[in-house]
Amino acid sequence: MASFSAKKVLRYGIVGGLIGGTALSLHKNQYQLDSIGIVRLGRAAIAVFQIGKIYKKELYFKEWDKTSVEFKEKQSFCHQQGANRLLKLCCENKGVYIKVGQHIAALEYLLPKEYVQTMKVLHSHAPQSELKDIYRVLKEDLKKEINDIFEEISPEPIGSASLAQVHKAKLKDGTTVAVKVQHPAVLGNSRVDMKTMEYLVKVVEYFFPEFKFQWLVNESKKNIPTELDFKNEGLNAEKIAGLFKDVPWLRVPSIRWDLTTKRVLTMEYLDGGQVNDINYIKENKINPLEVSDKLGMLYSNMIFIHGFVHSDPHPGNILVKKNEKGNCDIVLLDHGLYATLNGEIMVAYANLWLSILNRDTVAMRLYTSKLGIKENFYGLFACMITGRTWDSVMKGIDKRKPTEKEKETFQVQIPTYASQIIDVLDQVNRQLLLIFKTNDLMRGIDHTLKTSARMGSFRVMSQCCIETVYTKKIDNSKGRLKKFQYGVAKFWMLFKIRVYYTFASIKELFGLI
Repeated sequence: MASFSAKKVLRYGIVGGLIGGTALSLHKNQYQLDSIGIVRLGRAAIAVFQIGKIYKKELYFKEWDKTSVEFKEKQSFCHQQGANRLLKLCCENKGVYIKVGQHIAALEYLLPKEYVQTMKVLHSHAPQSELKDIYRVLKEDLKKEINDIFEEISPEPIGSASLAQVHKAKLKDGTTVAVKVQHPAVLGNSRVDMKTMEYLVKVVEYFFPEFKFQWLVNESKKNIPTELDFKNEGLNAEKIAGLFKDVPWLRVPSIRWDLTTKRVLTMEYLDGGQVNDINYIKENKINPLEVSDKLGMLYSNMIFIHGFVHSDPHPGNILVKKNEKGNCDIVLLDHGLYATLNGEIMVAYANLWLSILNRDTVAMRLYTSKLGIKENFYGLFACMITGRTWDSVMKGIDKRKPTEKEKETFQVQIPTYASQIIDVLDQVNRQLLLIFKTNDLMRGIDHTLKTSARMGSFRVMSQCCIETVYTKKIDNSKGRLKKFQYGVAKFWMLFKIRVYYTFASIKELFGLI
């Protein structure tokens, strides 16, 4: 009986202390914490306690042989139970919690697969707000009655995400538009939620010192306010459309600024099928290789040429559609979150990729350190950004197709380096954190399309890397002779890449590789 009471005291002490400490901090920082905020905070605290209890009960009160099948099965069970409880919390608290849950779903190189797979449901099944709440936001922000602006609004959203949902609508002039409306409570809850998460992470780190996720909290605190400003999203959409104005197959919805505020974004309505909808792709006779090639071209140019990268490319934000010429258009949606890379980081990252493709470990060490990471982590870092094993990196990721066996090996090996990976994420230049998320989501799309094994997928990326590296060298050169030499070197490198990948494509076509 005494031990039961002690457990109760411990349980309520942790939960109560967390709530009290967070509430005090929020008050000190002048954040509003109303009754709803207390409920959300309490849910989060209880969920963390329950997840911790699962691990403590099943794993940490018993001596285990951590190489045994029994331990791995029990560990997997705990991961799945913990993931289910975390998913429930995200769905109950919504908003920022959904956004963080989606980020977790992209961390395949870091977190147990049970968490990653369970949280992936949040990419396509985010909770919805009721129509009356959507109408209230529209009326408050647009300063007019709904019927004075819209001829009709679809009652069911065509898309629902963590921070907002989108409705198809027709304006009074007959124009069909997509209206993105922020969930009513998201803005008010976001500050409290982020402060709560900061404390929850500290609790997790206390019980599990090897897991340090403060970097995730810091990035979320920086990115969420930006994503909650829909005017900023409209500006991002116009900027990326301008950068790729000469690319006929890229469609970015135009913005109706007269019907756009911080919480409402009205834009051109563009339809299509989600990039991971294999049935839609087959029914519309779209070539998956064309989709993959165009996405590779688009994101390589964003990362290595423009340094302005759409950082939320989950399948709901990328649509595909066959155009009048019979080719595939890419429709890019949701421009709230972009990574901006400065010139030095862009060049260092491009050089790192070239060193990986060339299997040059000396250069890997150099450019890993230029990105803020200790040199001794260069091999792990190469595996993280390529999603391949070290053995494949050293044999040439552009020469060896990824196999199911390699993928299984990667998934088994990577979790054993969890603490080192967290160190890497803590050290790396902050500009690259969103790039990692983008890489993971793009790899997921390639895996769904079954195009990840294609050798030619590295061609455009290699060309973009060389363009960035040698353009920087030419710009920094003072003499005309030096500029000329670098210009010739760039031409020769690009020529060699074209020849190499032409032969690689021919060999692949005939099944020789």
